[in-house]
Amino acid sequence: MSAASKNATVTVDGKTRYHEPAPAHIDVEAFRQTVISRRSVRKFTATPIPQAVLDDCLDMALLAPCSSGLQPWEFYVVRTPAKKAKLVKACMSQLAAKTAAELIVCVARTDRVEEFSRKMLREWPMPDVPKLVQRYYQLIPYNYAPGPLNSFAVVKKAAFAVGGLVAAVPRGPYTSAEVRLWAAKSTALACENLVLAFRAHGFDTCMMEGFDEVRVRKLLGLPDEAFTVMVIGAGERADDGVFWPQIRFERELFVHEV
Repeated sequence: MSAASKNATVTVDGKTRYHEPAPAHIDVEAFRQTVISRRSVRKFTATPIPQAVLDDCLDMALLAPCSSGLQPWEFYVVRTPAKKAKLVKACMSQLAAKTAAELIVCVARTDRVEEFSRKMLREWPMPDVPKLVQRYYQLIPYNYAPGPLNSFAVVKKAAFAVGGLVAAVPRGPYTSAEVRLWAAKSTALACENLVLAFRAHGFDTCMMEGFDEVRVRKLLGLPDEAFTVMVIGAGERADDGVFWPQIRFERELFVHEV
């Protein structure tokens, strides 16, 4: 075991476990203000975003939680003027796209499950990969493979349905659509990290779902197994960049104790 690993271990029930203490003294009020002040900004100033800020925000986006650590996301920062002009048009020429200092296309990938499963085993952060972990990542590519015309998905769904009669079992993702949903969920978490990071740096964003996906796909040369989750416009908020006060419905509609 390396020196670094020894410094990050603790003994629990007689067994050596990895230990990463939770950081103390995080400013909750500062985080609250970051969340509260995040708005969908529809108009930006001409002020550029410093490269160091952009890189830091993207790096924080990549720290988002993700299913099985497979990180099924990509971020395309569209800088080339001709491509940026085409992207604006693909975003229906909405003001948030036209005035943004940066346009970032957030893409989910479903074709790198096997590759990244192997990568997880190669880059496992501890000296030894537990047998259970090895087996888990060896099986993941099969679990997430729908097969031609979802043929594998049908078989797996039936098998797990039978198993589910006697024990709790995972109920997917089986089909191609379910795998896309799986990738989209993790990518959306990274998008949230990204916009909050911009806000913490004093910049604002607009998470746009109004775009022509076919044109965006063609612009970026995306493979069939990749799809755009959203386009994020980022920049400095104009004085009239927020069009109206935020509307949120009653808490009771969404929060339940059961």
